[in-house]
Amino acid sequence: MQAFWGFLGFLGVLMVLFAVRTPVGVALAMVAFFGTATLVSTNSVEQLATISFSVTSNFIIVVVPLFILMGEVLSAAKIGANLFRAAEIWFRRIPGALAVATIWACAIFGSVCGSSPVTATTIGSMAIPEMIRRGYNRSLALGATAAGGTLGILIPPSIPMIIYGVITDTSIGHLFIAGIVPGLLLASLLTLTVVLMVQRKPEWAPKILVEPSREDKRSAMMGTIPVLLLALLVIASIYSGAATPTEAGAVGAAGAIVIAWALGRMQLNVLLQSLDRTIRTTAMFMLLLIGGLFSSFLLARLGIPQAMSDLLTQLPLPAWGVMVVINLVLLVLGMFMDPGSIIVIVIPIFIKAIIALGYDPVWFGVIVTIQSEIAAITPPVGFNLFILKNITPNTNMREISSGAVVFVIPMLICIAILTAFPKIATFLPTFVLSR
Repeated sequence: MQAFWGFLGFLGVLMVLFAVRTPVGVALAMVAFFGTATLVSTNSVEQLATISFSVTSNFIIVVVPLFILMGEVLSAAKIGANLFRAAEIWFRRIPGALAVATIWACAIFGSVCGSSPVTATTIGSMAIPEMIRRGYNRSLALGATAAGGTLGILIPPSIPMIIYGVITDTSIGHLFIAGIVPGLLLASLLTLTVVLMVQRKPEWAPKILVEPSREDKRSAMMGTIPVLLLALLVIASIYSGAATPTEAGAVGAAGAIVIAWALGRMQLNVLLQSLDRTIRTTAMFMLLLIGGLFSSFLLARLGIPQAMSDLLTQLPLPAWGVMVVINLVLLVLGMFMDPGSIIVIVIPIFIKAIIALGYDPVWFGVIVTIQSEIAAITPPVGFNLFILKNITPNTNMREISSGAVVFVIPMLICIAILTAFPKIATFLPTFVLSR
């Protein structure tokens, strides 16, 4: 129990720093630096510099700005409009067609973008005004967009999966491949949720009465081909072993620029804007990662991960019962912390217990990513909620939150399904390993 209280003390200090608006990466680094100097030894502080150099010079980290650039270029080039229009045509006969189209447009865009906020912004800026214009309930429109935006970090590429892979020393390529089927499963569960809501309250989503012309269908389908081919190229190159995730990221970034140029949307200002956002996001990512590894070093030197592993594995519960406890902890923390913080702070504590219980770290990476998705749409600090507030005028946070919270249910159901049938997440990576 001493380790448990030690970990709570560590979280308590972090929460105080977060409350005074200290950046997450800086807060983590501060706690680790002073904690190492006072609780371990002043000589051990030198190892923090070694950790910082080691992670920043790791070639695999190059994948981060490449995948970010890919998503930013496609977002700035307004590729999302083509995806939304095509999805609208595909799903026009389903109840809540525009909300369903929003979810699947997010899923497709998520296959070339590893960021949940970018996905929510790109698709939401078009989908929400269109749904509201056609008489959709505002909570349904906002909730479906917030939930759909989270698919950007489950369907590969995924920035949180990269963080998890670096923190836990798990293959990023296998994590990416493992996210494909659960991502499609979750998109289907979100779709089912919309359909059930609209069947219960048909007035929330007026039917689409105008039948698109053959030319509209052809144009919409053609508009999705470049993105689908790019996503297929990136994932297939990793899946086949022809390219590492970093090399696939380079192919994806170059492909995004070529697509934007071919569509006549790659002006110099677009490229410069995309590069600027990529640099800013990468810098935040690196600061968060370094701070998280500093914290992991401190906690490891204090013996907290091993002690917490012993505590969890000794609970009078079956393995799935311990997983329920871990998921409840992640769910509660997700209400007050952003996804990246949860991964770098908490996952080093749990990963030893996960392995000791016989679970696959790749499978757990998928579970953690879904928990990160839940964190992105649960108040009071759900990041996607604030994104939608910024892009949707005359909307209050209560309206956005009430619409988004409903979609936490299918996400929890997805976690339950993956816990009961873990091979849903692991059979593709296993197949790759066996080749």
